[in-house]
Amino acid sequence: MNGDPPRLGVVSGYPGAVNLSVFAPVPPVHAYPGLFISFEGGDGVGKTTQIDRLSALLTAARIAYRRTREPGGTELGDRIRDLLLHGGHVSPHAEALLYAADRAHHVATVVRPALARGEVVLTDRYLDSSVAYQGAARALGPQEVRDLSLWATDGLLPDLTILLDADPAVGSARTDARGRRDRLEREPDAFHAALREEFRVLARQEPERIKLVDAERPVEVVAAEVTGLVEQLIAARGAGLRLESGGARASAAAGANSAGHAAHAALKAFRAVLPRRGLQQ
Repeated sequence: MNGDPPRLGVVSGYPGAVNLSVFAPVPPVHAYPGLFISFEGGDGVGKTTQIDRLSALLTAARIAYRRTREPGGTELGDRIRDLLLHGGHVSPHAEALLYAADRAHHVATVVRPALARGEVVLTDRYLDSSVAYQGAARALGPQEVRDLSLWATDGLLPDLTILLDADPAVGSARTDARGRRDRLEREPDAFHAALREEFRVLARQEPERIKLVDAERPVEVVAAEVTGLVEQLIAARGAGLRLESGGARASAAAGANSAGHAAHAALKAFRAVLPRRGLQQ
C-alpha cells in the first residue's frame, strides 16, 4: 500500500475511471403498496396496443393506475423526448445520460409517488430499454448502462417486465404503416437485430421479472398472455392495491385486514372484468 486512495474500478477499459456499479444500489425488496409494470421491446412490437388493453381492464376493475412512458411522463421528460427522438445527432454517451436524467426525474416525481399511493404503474419503456438500446446496440456496455439507471433511480426495478418480442422486420413493417419514423426507428437493420438479441439476453438473465411474450401472434392472443401475467402478479403482490370505489385500499373493500384478503379483493375485481368473463373489447 502506498497511501494512495483506492481506485473505484474500470469502465470501458479506462484505468482509474469510476465504476458506476460501486454507486448503483442493490434493488430493494418490494417496499411499496402499488405494483410497477414495464413494457419493453423493439420498435413496432405493439406496446401501445397492449398497454391500451390492460388500461381498459384496470379501469373496468376500478383498480387505481397510472399510465406513463419513457422518455417522457413529465414536462421535463417530454422536452428530453423531443430532443432524443426528433432532434439531430446525439452522441451515444450523451444519449445514455439524457435517458438517465429523464428516468431519475420520472421516477422521483411520477413513479414512486404513484406506487406509494397503491396504484399500478404502467410504463412504456424503462431501464431495460436503455440497457438494450444504449448498452448493446450503441455498444456502451449493458452493465455500465444498467448501473447508471440503477443509480439514477435509487435501485427501483419493476415488479413485472413484459417483453414483447418480434422479428425486427415485423416491427419495421408496423412502424412503416404508422407513417413517419423517429430517429431511433430509422437506425439500420443491424442496430435493431442487436437490440432484439440484448432484450432476449435480459429475459434469460432475469426470468422471474422479465417475461418474454411472442408479439408476432394476433393481438388478442398476445393480450390474453399479458393479462394472465398481470393476474398472477396481482395474486402474488396485490395486497396494497387501491380500489377507486370510495378511495379505499383493497383490504378495506374486502372488509378484512389480512394481506391475503386484500390481495383477494383486488384479484377478484380484476378477474371479474377479464374478457373470458364477459368484458367486451
